[in-house]
Amino acid sequence: MNIVESVKLSGSSIGAHKLRSILTTVGVMIGVMTVIGMLALIDGLNSVVADQLAVLGTNTLYVQKFPWTMTRDEITEMRRRQNLTMEDAHAVDRHTGTQIRVAPMLSSSRMVRRGAIDLMGVEVTGTTADYQLIAQIDVASGRQMLEIDLTQSRQVVMIGSTVARELFPSADPLGSRIIIGQRRFEVIAVLQERGAVFGADQDNIAIIPVTTYIKLFSGPITAIGDESVTIVVQPPDPDRIDQTTMQIRELLRRRRGLTPAQEDDFSINTAEQLLDTYRTLTSGVFALMIGVTSLSLVVGGIGIMNIMLVSVSERIREIGIRKAIGAKRSDIRTQFLIEAITLSCVGGILGMILGFVVAWGVSSIINLPAAVSWWSVLLGFGFSFAVGVFFGWYPSKKASEMNPVEALRHE
Repeated sequence: MNIVESVKLSGSSIGAHKLRSILTTVGVMIGVMTVIGMLALIDGLNSVVADQLAVLGTNTLYVQKFPWTMTRDEITEMRRRQNLTMEDAHAVDRHTGTQIRVAPMLSSSRMVRRGAIDLMGVEVTGTTADYQLIAQIDVASGRQMLEIDLTQSRQVVMIGSTVARELFPSADPLGSRIIIGQRRFEVIAVLQERGAVFGADQDNIAIIPVTTYIKLFSGPITAIGDESVTIVVQPPDPDRIDQTTMQIRELLRRRRGLTPAQEDDFSINTAEQLLDTYRTLTSGVFALMIGVTSLSLVVGGIGIMNIMLVSVSERIREIGIRKAIGAKRSDIRTQFLIEAITLSCVGGILGMILGFVVAWGVSSIINLPAAVSWWSVLLGFGFSFAVGVFFGWYPSKKASEMNPVEALRHE
């Protein structure tokens, strides 16, 4: 008997017990639906995290006093580190060369006021013109920060779209005065809207010259104190990240007098490090989630095996007749195995469709995109096929090994 005939016989058998066949596929359908839906949501979450971290710059280094991820014990220990100063930033700028952008940055959350309108929690950042290029901060209206703004410590400010909207609901901000802390600043630019990163509004910002920030808010940054400079460094291309990191590390270790046996007392952070940390933290959780949802596939497979054993017991006489007229063991085994695979694959296809629908439905409710990848489709079909083979093998083997004489005697 060829495969085509086996498929036809399997289809006839499945069609003869429609309700039973439908109920059998439900277990596999639910299992595949759960796995596919979970994978689609996980892929969507991973995509969102990667996009959010990309805002930090894929080839941008952040030289800081603290690393971005720390344990409680590390926080206590790292508080003893020396601050990074403006002199460190200037040294990095001189040492890394003209092709690499370097921008010192100081920031704090402050109240910004215009007239009777107070806006709390605005991220006030003191930096240089190069930071605008590194962070790809575009100006919607007005002008960029100039070198003369830095050298003269001018009280000028570039405000984000949220600040502009809240403080100037019906007026043009350009040329107007706002108060940051207790100091008046002239608005020279409104920045392009950038959206939120991990819930933090990137447009609730005010950017001023770093020299003005030091003069009015922080005072000179020393090795010991409450504030430390963040040195933002951007190599011309990602291929030079490792080389630039090594240059900065060697320079700062020399400046701080560290011996080869001593660890760095500063950190060089990148978006890729955060992404690696995220993957490490979530990989085990995602694996557990997939493992738990895969149990439903096992339950569905057990249902298929149970129904196939029932089918074998109901068709003992049919098996005996087929063997008596020349059917081989392989023919009987193939027929019943194809029946199990067909039941499982039908359930798997329905489960994939429902899985994508459920994932999109959940994503629309919680505002998280569901990413449907080609490998998840192959995985869903592969799961259902494997379940059919694994749980259909024993019933098909049992049917193929029946003694034709005893089978013909069965009533």
